[in-house]
Amino acid sequence: MHIPNLMTVSPIGTRGSPLALAQAKLTSQALMTLTALSDSYFPQRIIQTSGDMIQDRALSEAGGKGLFTKEIDEAQLRGEIAIAVHSGKDLPTCLPDGLMVAGYLPRADVRDAFISTHGALLREMPIGARVGTASLRRKAQLLQLRPDLKVELIRGNVQTRINKVRAGEYAGTLLALAGLQRLNLAQEASEILSIAHFLPAVAQGAIALVTRIDDIKTRKLVLHINHETTQKAVNAERAFLHELDGSCRTPIAGHATLEGNTLTLKICVMSNNGMRAIHDEWSGPVDGSILACSQLGKSVRKHLPSGFFDAVL
Repeated sequence: MHIPNLMTVSPIGTRGSPLALAQAKLTSQALMTLTALSDSYFPQRIIQTSGDMIQDRALSEAGGKGLFTKEIDEAQLRGEIAIAVHSGKDLPTCLPDGLMVAGYLPRADVRDAFISTHGALLREMPIGARVGTASLRRKAQLLQLRPDLKVELIRGNVQTRINKVRAGEYAGTLLALAGLQRLNLAQEASEILSIAHFLPAVAQGAIALVTRIDDIKTRKLVLHINHETTQKAVNAERAFLHELDGSCRTPIAGHATLEGNTLTLKICVMSNNGMRAIHDEWSGPVDGSILACSQLGKSVRKHLPSGFFDAVL
């Protein structure tokens, strides 16, 4: 496959958090290795998003996932950046007209990590302990296992949340293990949570690379660093999520794995208080995964009882 000849700079758009910058750096390193060009051809452009500026309430109350991408999308459509780097789990299932997910970097560990004061495990937390999370999925999963916990909102970047736990503001919090690993903070985890009880968010651990549809040269460049296994798995997860109209307002988990030419998708849709949950699984050929996972989403949505998401503790 021919690698496009880059004669111009291809700026990379990213949020300004340490994790976002680390993910942008991984992207530029992959492009530099591919092209043998210096990092001056792939400069990082930091773009502050609405999600970064809103710190006083849950994102579900302010508009959902698009709050972490809106300003980056706008800069990309104006031609200010060539590639946008996003955490896959923060990316809406429908992108603005003119943009597309052109590829993914290799997916990291999809599991969640529990961080607590004094390294206590989740099952060891005292009754009524205050645990912070900004995710409705994680809140529902916590309450499934420990309905006695006091689960409250926590905002801020990875290090900020860890610091709040270390300072005693919260007894514990949940973070994506992938993010901790990319920041060299995996040692902060008190416990790595099993997928059996904490199925991850759709696209957790994946770094999505978005380009303009009409930017053929950049699309071809990203295609050379695209990790196909990650792409196939995440596409299946996002197809399921799209049919449920998944957002930050809905506790949904999904994880796809590949073995040979067979893809398996496990999903869980929970009530907001974690007391009710629907589990399902699909397994079949990779070639039919997007359609089949989309149909699974439609089926789950059709059978959700009225008021399923209403109860919140």
